[in-house]
Amino acid sequence: MTDHPNSHFGRLRLVAAAMLLMALAACAAPFKADVSRFQSQLPAPAGQTFAVVAEDPKLAGGLEFAQYAGLVQERLAHLGYTPVKDPAKASLIVRFDYGVDNGRERVRATTGMSPYWGPWYGPYYRPRPFGYWGGPWHYGWYDPFFDNGIDSYTVYTSGISLKIDRAADGERVFEGKAEAVSTSNRLQYLVPNLIESMFTGFPGNSGETVRITVAPEKK
Repeated sequence: MTDHPNSHFGRLRLVAAAMLLMALAACAAPFKADVSRFQSQLPAPAGQTFAVVAEDPKLAGGLEFAQYAGLVQERLAHLGYTPVKDPAKASLIVRFDYGVDNGRERVRATTGMSPYWGPWYGPYYRPRPFGYWGGPWHYGWYDPFFDNGIDSYTVYTSGISLKIDRAADGERVFEGKAEAVSTSNRLQYLVPNLIESMFTGFPGNSGETVRITVAPEKK
C-alpha cells in the first residue's frame, strides 16, 4: 500500500528524501580555485610552437606527469598554439608543476565563529617538497566547509604552476598559479580541475587573482 503524501508516514518520507538530497548536495560541493596570472608580451598563437616540460627534472619521463602535461598541451593547442615533442624545436617552453600538501585537521571551535577564519601552513609535497609559492595561507581565505556544520575534518591545499618562456632568449612571457582547498587529496581529481581553472579565461588580466568554480568531483 502506498502512503499518501499528506499522511504522517508520507510526510516523513518526503522529509527524509529532502534531507538526503541536502546531504548529497553538501558532499558534491563545487571545486573552487584561486588563479593568479602574469604575462609580458605573450605571443599570439599563430605560428607559435610549444613543448611542455617538467619544472622539476625528477618528474621528466614519468607517466603521471605525462598525463597531466597532456591536459596542458590540449588546452594550449585548443587556443591555437602548435605542440611539438622536442623542446629544441619549440618557440615556447612551457614549464609545469603540481602538488598537494599533507592536509590539516580543521575544527569548528564555536557556532559563532566566522566562516572566514582559519590560516594553515606547510609546503606542498609529491611527497618531496613542491615549493613554497603557494603558502603560507592567511586570514581571509574562504573556507567553504564551515558552511555545512561539520565540526572536525581534514582539508588539503593543492596547487599547480605554469610558466612559459620564449625559447630564443629564455625570457619569461607568462607565469601563473592555481591554488585550491578541498577535502580530497587525489591528484587525479585535483590537477585536472586546477588545469581547467588555469585556462578559464586564459591568459587573463596580468596581476589579477580570480576565483574559478568548476564541476564537483563525481562519486
